[in-house]
Amino acid sequence: MKRRHRIALTFCLMLTAVACKRLDLIPENNFTDLNYWTTEEKVKSILNTAYSQMGNSERFFSNEGMSDNAFSGRGDFGGSTSLAAGTYDPALGRILDEWRYHYQGIKTCNLILQNIDQVPMNEDVKARMKAETRFIRALKHFQLTTWFGAVPLLDQDPSLEEALHISRTPKGQVVEYILNELDAAAQHLPINTAYGAADRGRITKGAALALKARVYLYEGRWQDVVNTCESLMNGANGNYALFPSYEGLFLPENENNNEVILDMQYVPEFRTWSNFFDFAPLSVGARLNNLAPTQELVDSYIMLNGKRIDEEGSGYDEDNAYENRDPRMASTVVYDQYQWRRPDGSVQTIYIKPGTAPSSGNASADEYAPGTASSPTGYYWRKYYDPSHGNNFLSGLNLILIRYADILLMYAEAKNELVKLGQEDWDLTVRAIRTRAGFTQAEALNYRADLSQEGLRDLIRNERRSEFAFEGTRIFDIRRWRIAEQVLNGWAHGAKFGPANEDNGYIRANLRTFDSNKHYLWPIPRDERNLNSNLEQNPGWEN
Repeated sequence: MKRRHRIALTFCLMLTAVACKRLDLIPENNFTDLNYWTTEEKVKSILNTAYSQMGNSERFFSNEGMSDNAFSGRGDFGGSTSLAAGTYDPALGRILDEWRYHYQGIKTCNLILQNIDQVPMNEDVKARMKAETRFIRALKHFQLTTWFGAVPLLDQDPSLEEALHISRTPKGQVVEYILNELDAAAQHLPINTAYGAADRGRITKGAALALKARVYLYEGRWQDVVNTCESLMNGANGNYALFPSYEGLFLPENENNNEVILDMQYVPEFRTWSNFFDFAPLSVGARLNNLAPTQELVDSYIMLNGKRIDEEGSGYDEDNAYENRDPRMASTVVYDQYQWRRPDGSVQTIYIKPGTAPSSGNASADEYAPGTASSPTGYYWRKYYDPSHGNNFLSGLNLILIRYADILLMYAEAKNELVKLGQEDWDLTVRAIRTRAGFTQAEALNYRADLSQEGLRDLIRNERRSEFAFEGTRIFDIRRWRIAEQVLNGWAHGAKFGPANEDNGYIRANLRTFDSNKHYLWPIPRDERNLNSNLEQNPGWEN
C-alpha cells in the first residue's frame, strides 16, 4: 500500500492545490473532462490523493495538546495552545484549516464517485474503489461533525452557485448519512486477510465497521456499539487481535500487524513526518520541545497493583514517583532519569530535574528551565519514536487511527453503560489489555467486583487514557463524556520542579479555560461565513 503514495501525477498536485482553497471557490470544470477519466491508473492516482487526505501528523499530534494530556509551550502548534486555553475566536487559523482540509478531501471523493463509472475497468475493482472512496468521504464528514456539530452534507460536488448558498445540515442527519455510507462501503470492502502485501494499508471491511462503532460511541448508542464491536470480535469480518508488545506496536518493523484496523500510511522516501524533532529529549537530537506531557497524564497511570496513586494501599511514593507504575507509561512518557534506548542498543540516561545532569556533553539540555527550548513540563514523549528515523527525526512510520484495543475498550464502555460490566466481559477486554501491557499482579488483572457501575466507568475511562495517550483521541473522549469543564479548567501542571509554595511544587505550565456554554462546539470559521451568510453560527459564537 505504501507504493501508492509514490505516484505524483500533475493532476493530483493540481487537485490538492486548488481544493485547499475555500469549499465554495473550487472551479467546476478543471478536472472532470472526459479526456482525464480514461484509465484505472488515473483513478488510482486520485484515490491515492484521497487516502493522503484522511489526516496528517500535525493534526494527529496537536489534538493531544488540546487535551489535559499535553501542553504546547512553543508557538501555537496546530492551534492547540489557543484552543486549550480557550483564547480563540472564529478567526483562529486551525479552525479555518480544519474546515477547508476536510472539505478538500470530500471534494476529491466526490470527483472520483462522479467520474469513475465512465472509466473502463474490472467491475469488482471499481466497486471496491468506490467503497474505499465512500469510506473516506464518510470519515471526513465524521471528523467535521466532531468539531462543528451540524455541517453542510456534500454527497456530490456542488456548483459554485450552490456552494455560495449552502446551509448546514442537522447533525443527526449527517450522522445517519455517515452510518449508511459505512454500511454501503462495507458490502464491497475485503476483510484484512484478503489483501496482498502490496495492498496492505487499504481500507477494509473491518475499518468500516470500526469507524461505525466509533460513530455510535460518540453518539452514546450503546447497544449499537456492542453489536458492531461484536461483529469484529467474533472474527467474522477480519482477523484482529492485540499485538503481543505494547511498545512494539508503534515500531516500524511491526507496521500493518493485525491490531491495526485503520492507519495513515507513510513512505520513508515519499511521504514522511518529522514532528519528533520537537517532541524528543534535546540530548538525543531534538531541536526544542513544543508538545510536552502533563503531570495530569503522568498521575493517571495506575500502579502495578492496579490502584490509583491516590488510592489507599497503592504504595505510591512521591519521591520515587515513576517506580512500580503502569508499564505503558515508560513506553509513552520520558521522565527524569529515564533510560532512553538508542537505535544501536545503547542506553542513555535523560536528566530533567534541574542540576542533576553531569557537566560533560549535552546531558543538561533536557533539564527543566523556564523560557528555554527544553520541556515546559519536565516531560518528553517516547511513543511513536522511530529508531530508524532520518535527519531531524524524519520518519515514514504509519500513524494508527483505529486499532483493536479500541474495539475492546469501546465494547467494555458500552457494556458497562447498559448494565454494570461483568467478569466475563472484563476478562475479554480490560484484563486482556492490561495483560498485554505487562501487568502481572492479580490485583491489577482480576475483576473489580467491589466497584459500582460508576466506579467501573471511571476505571474504563482511565484505561482509555493510558492505552491511547499520544494517539489523538483524548480530546474527543473528554468532549463526548462532557467532562471538559472539569479537566480543562485551571492549571495544567508539570513535574515537581516548580516553586514549593505553588501547587506543592508542581510546575504551573498553562492556565486553561473551558466554557461549557460554547466550547463544546467550534465556531464556524469567520472567513466561510463572510462568503456564505447561510452558514449559521454555533451558540455562543455569534459576536
